[in-house]
Amino acid sequence: MDHLYALMAVVLAYLMGSLSFAVIVSRVMGLKDPRSYGSNNPGATNVLRSGSKKAAIATLLLDGLKGWLPVVLVKWFGKDYGLDDGAVAGTAFAAFLGHLFPVFFKFKGGKGVATAAGALLGIDWLLGLATLATWVIVAYFSRYSSLASIASAVCAPLFYILGDRAGWYVDRGILLAIFMISILLVVRHRENINKLLLGKESKLSFGKSSAK
Repeated sequence: MDHLYALMAVVLAYLMGSLSFAVIVSRVMGLKDPRSYGSNNPGATNVLRSGSKKAAIATLLLDGLKGWLPVVLVKWFGKDYGLDDGAVAGTAFAAFLGHLFPVFFKFKGGKGVATAAGALLGIDWLLGLATLATWVIVAYFSRYSSLASIASAVCAPLFYILGDRAGWYVDRGILLAIFMISILLVVRHRENINKLLLGKESKLSFGKSSAK
């Protein structure tokens, strides 16, 4: 029965991750489908290119929420159903995978940065904050969102491992899930990596013209 509950948790996490909020928010707010302009990526950064900061912020928060919620629900209530850290790892990875390959949107999803951040915050809030801080620092000094995402992806497993010295409990299943998320994040940014190497990657702007 425990295995059945674990499977249900993973499936529900995947379905929650499959909610492409970039598309949903854009439709609700009467904006163009984010898959039809810019990078064609259904994510908050591309939604920002529509000129609506509200839509981009809503997308960012909701994409993060769908990664965080299934993980913390398992952590909060899973013990009553025999769910352990393996189920936490499974739901975190399933929610992230749902964003990348959403069943409701023909399996064509985004890069998963916000959802991954939400999942990491759900696993351990210090781990999530450390990873987010890495993104902010790299993005601020480099002005490259993609480089910040790649750096955060590389650092996340290291933060989890090093956290053991700070008294965190390191679970191999969770470490594997974080490692797989990191690999997929880097793979999803392969085009950005090529642009960075060629000096053609667009930079972030923190001024009034950022939406443009």
